[in-house]
Amino acid sequence: MIRGWYTAASGMRAQQWRLDSIANNLANINTDGYKSEQAAFRAFPELLMRRAKDDGQYIHPFGSGDNAPIIGRLGTGVEFNENYISFTQGAFNETQSDFDFALYGRGFFAVSTPWGERYTRNGTFHLGMEGYLMTKEGYPVLGENGPIRVQANNFRVDNLGQIWINAEYENDPNVMVSREMNTWNDTVLLDTLKIVDFENDRYLNKQGLSLYYATEYSGPAFIMEFDRPVVNQGFIETANVNPVVEMVQMIEVNRAYEANQKVIQAHDTMLGTLINQTARV
Repeated sequence: MIRGWYTAASGMRAQQWRLDSIANNLANINTDGYKSEQAAFRAFPELLMRRAKDDGQYIHPFGSGDNAPIIGRLGTGVEFNENYISFTQGAFNETQSDFDFALYGRGFFAVSTPWGERYTRNGTFHLGMEGYLMTKEGYPVLGENGPIRVQANNFRVDNLGQIWINAEYENDPNVMVSREMNTWNDTVLLDTLKIVDFENDRYLNKQGLSLYYATEYSGPAFIMEFDRPVVNQGFIETANVNPVVEMVQMIEVNRAYEANQKVIQAHDTMLGTLINQTARV
């Protein structure tokens, strides 16, 4: 009976972890580029159950055997394993702003922060006071040649993430440009957005502010040269949270928590009855 208490208590704790993940997802449903979290669990080792009344051994020509056959397995509860991030694609929302970008496919924008290089799917950027493309928090967005310096209404980004500016700024000492020309008229290639990926993006850690950082298990970031995501200027990627699914899961958590609670109450009643009857005898 006491084992049943621990098993049910571990189930209640597991549902609390699930509820925390669901609540976090619902709280960030309007956060651009947010990726939902899913709680994963693993079972404690199960116990083999044998028929107690057939205890003992039997003898046969090739040796001996156990009279108590296995009749099944007894679960001993679950434990929290990890909160993994689901990087499924979010829907696009058109903003028509030159400073908003959305990635379709794998990959992350790279930004420079006081803690080092960080990565994000949130492409809601703006033009800083010194002309650098920045995140909402003021962190410079990185191109493959460093921070990106542009002017309002004077740059375009194609689907490959290449940044093109008006050719009249080609000789401007404050604007570093390449001599490679684009098919558009009077434009010059400035830089290419630094879009990176990881060997195992599931093991990235969240830092907050829609930022991620690499871990030992995710592997270091590498610039995507092939199979790059499609860059959509004038769009933002919304959170990949489905509110209907999250609310259904919240109901499931509530029902499962109540079921485990009733298991503990039933075991407590049975144990109390056993103690009382034993005391009478």
